[in-house]
Amino acid sequence: MRRCVLLMLLLCAGGAVPSAFAATPGEVQVGETLPEATMQGLNGPPRKLSEFRGKPLLINVWASWCGPCRSEMASLERLAWMDMAASFTVIGISTDDYLHKAKGALKASNATITHFIDSNLELENMLGASRLPLTVLVDPEGRVLKKIYGARAWDAPQTLQLIADTFGTDAQPSNDEPTRSAPP
Repeated sequence: MRRCVLLMLLLCAGGAVPSAFAATPGEVQVGETLPEATMQGLNGPPRKLSEFRGKPLLINVWASWCGPCRSEMASLERLAWMDMAASFTVIGISTDDYLHKAKGALKASNATITHFIDSNLELENMLGASRLPLTVLVDPEGRVLKKIYGARAWDAPQTLQLIADTFGTDAQPSNDEPTRSAPP
C-alpha cells in the first residue's frame, strides 16, 4: 500500500497524473482580459463586471463553508477602508450554492464591501477558483495581473506592499496615516 501511495505521489509530482488544481473550464489566465459577466448582488444590486473598469480591482472569491475564507474577511474589510484602497476597488464573490448561506456569512461578518454570488459557476470558472479563497488582482482595463490562492491578512504590511507593487500604487500607508471612516 505504501508503495502505491509513493508511486502516485511521484507520478503527480512528475505530471503524469492530472493535477487536482488544473485550470477550470473557461479560466482567464494571468495577462488575459476578463470577459463581460453579470454578477448577482448579495448586499447590493446586480452589476456587470465591466462597470468596475477604469480603476484597479481586487476580487476575493469565497464561500460560507470555507474557514480560511471567513477568517480573512475582516482583514479585507480593514483593507477596503484604508486610504490606500481609494485607488482601487475591493469586491467579493461567493461561490455558495445557497443564497441564504452566503447572506448569513455576510451578516455575521458585518460586511460593508460589495459582494456578489456566482450561482452558475460562471465567475468561479472564469477566475480559476479551483480552491478557495482566491483573490484576483485586475488592472483598470480588466486584465488579470495576479491570482493569489489561500487566506492572507490583507491589511498586513507585506500584503499591502504586494498590492501596491501589483497595482503600481503608492506604498503602504504609515501607521500614523488616517484611514477613511467606516460607514455608520
